[in-house]
Amino acid sequence: HFYQMQRNEFNNIFTDDERKLAFEQRETNLRIDAGVYPYFEGNSYLDDNILTSRGCGDHLNSITFVAVNKITGKAIPNLRQEGNKGTYNSVDPRCSNNIDKKYLFDYFYNQQSYRHAAANFFDSLPNNTIIGLWNYGSVGYASNPRFIDEWQNDTLVYGPNKSLYHKFKEAGFTLIDSFYRNVPFIAIIEKDENGQLITREQHIGSDPTDFLEARYYFDRYLTNGTLKSMTVGPANEWKSIHWKTSAADASESDSTIFRLYGVRSDFSETLLYQSQDPAKDTTLDFVDAVWYPRLRLEYYAVDEVNHTPRMLDYWQIKYDEIPEGALSANLFFQNRDTVEVGETIDFKIAFKNISQAPFDSLKLKMIIIDQHNVTHVIDLPRAKPLMSGDTVLVSYLIDTKKFPGNNTLYLEVNGDGDQVEQHYFNNFLYREIYVKPDYTQPLLDVTFDGVHILNRDIVSSKPHIMIKLKDDAKYMPLTDTAGISVQLRYMENGGWTRKYSFDGDTLRFTPPANSLVDNTATIDFLPHLLEDGEYELTVSGNDMSENAAGSLDYRVVFQVYNKPMISNMLNYPNPFTTSTAFVFTITGEEVPQNLKIQILTVTGKVVREITKNELGPLRVGRNITEYKWDGTDQFGQKLGNGIYLYRVVTNLNGKSLDKFQYENDKTDKYFRQGYGKMYLMR
Repeated sequence: HFYQMQRNEFNNIFTDDERKLAFEQRETNLRIDAGVYPYFEGNSYLDDNILTSRGCGDHLNSITFVAVNKITGKAIPNLRQEGNKGTYNSVDPRCSNNIDKKYLFDYFYNQQSYRHAAANFFDSLPNNTIIGLWNYGSVGYASNPRFIDEWQNDTLVYGPNKSLYHKFKEAGFTLIDSFYRNVPFIAIIEKDENGQLITREQHIGSDPTDFLEARYYFDRYLTNGTLKSMTVGPANEWKSIHWKTSAADASESDSTIFRLYGVRSDFSETLLYQSQDPAKDTTLDFVDAVWYPRLRLEYYAVDEVNHTPRMLDYWQIKYDEIPEGALSANLFFQNRDTVEVGETIDFKIAFKNISQAPFDSLKLKMIIIDQHNVTHVIDLPRAKPLMSGDTVLVSYLIDTKKFPGNNTLYLEVNGDGDQVEQHYFNNFLYREIYVKPDYTQPLLDVTFDGVHILNRDIVSSKPHIMIKLKDDAKYMPLTDTAGISVQLRYMENGGWTRKYSFDGDTLRFTPPANSLVDNTATIDFLPHLLEDGEYELTVSGNDMSENAAGSLDYRVVFQVYNKPMISNMLNYPNPFTTSTAFVFTITGEEVPQNLKIQILTVTGKVVREITKNELGPLRVGRNITEYKWDGTDQFGQKLGNGIYLYRVVTNLNGKSLDKFQYENDKTDKYFRQGYGKMYLMR
């Protein structure tokens, strides 16, 4: 195929516009310099390399020619003929001192026969010839009839326009008209592909002492070239090799050499076979594909006559190929390059067998390089065997909890060259993944029996302490208890300290049901505090990103009284106009089963009885009732202004509660025999 051919390596050879092989061209130049003896002698140069040096001393008073084939860039030699003549009836190319002037064609211009032979010299040369010429004159020879006037008279013998003078004029060498005295002249004349003579350079001196120089550049074709194929393979088994060439012209001057090189895995090459046959089909059973997984062809063409290489009709290597696969993101590719920490990345990409050979089960290699340049190897199972044209979907769920920041994902199918494959460059990919780190601190909330307490508040001796840890990182569910610490210290008489473990009884952990909706973990702490006095609770918590809940641990001091008691009950405000609530403290483990407040007139008549249920939720410790008495009686009728009495009736397990009194409590002065006073002022 032409475009496949263009991927080969060309050396001194190329494909032309007609898609045929041709030898390349090189710029060449012919240079002539000359003068009249004894001042100067003529020399010629090809590519600035000496072609001829000086003339024969016994050839004075001659026109000297050199001829160069324009196609080959080679000078045409003057071969000595019988009768001591040169080629094309030139003067004997061998000088009297037996020096061979191989590339000089001399014709005496003072002899009519040689002038006639010089005119015929132009006709005898092949087309596409570059001709350089100069006069090899002598100052000692100055006979005027031997110059241009005598040359013109040659037509009297050979006919009109049949003289050397007219040949020069036909070629455009117009300065020859000035050669009527002994001065130097030079010219470079091209005989083109149609046989037409064209003067490219011409010079003539004005004095016998002048030195002249002329140069002409032209392109010549090379005579040989090499075509090197791209490597073929790798192969599982080599079968055969085939080639065929055809001649570009009728000449048999061209020749070819075919070479076959074995290419090792380290890319070193060994010549395995060569042939000069222009066409051949042969087996490759002598080539071991294990030693030489790839082959390369080389075609060497030579034609020193017509400079036209033989055409390469085809060259082929037949073999059983090894598999070739490629990651095919155009078929399927799924990946997110920016996610929140803890969010799962569902990575997927297709890999297709694009060869005729099947794959065995494919080894998959995946690594993640984290922001600290630490490599994490992901263990992936092998993919299924892959037949020709089949596709496998490589997939993996990436848990980003351990990869905050910038990461690089690397995937390689047929990892580490597990199976021999044609190419590996299309088996891997790098993918940048940014995982947004979690720097937000979680929130810690602690309640005792559903209430936030103050320092030194009284609580139940069997409190339900609920700890809640809330985090905004919804993809990092709080499922681990390792970051949570619960500690209790008894502060009386030297005290003791205990750090509690999650045992499912005293300390229970409940993870969030759905972190995407609410990422809150709940810790239920249910201690039984048998000793009266002060305790200190310390709680700390970290989220899954190890962010602490606040810069300091949560600490609170509370008091416990195991004996069930109730303090004096005060109403607030007192006096009141619209409503008043009741304030009191309960100790012990639990709230009394029965508790009611009776409101009486000063004469002892009960006008309103407020039950426990009406008071709202109560707890062990300080209570301010949600209920507020609005100064109405049992039937909702407004009572009149004045003083009213009230008392508390309690019962726990059939026993009334003793009175609890804080240190420095001076509320007894507001009570008489258990009755308090309140003022209603409308």
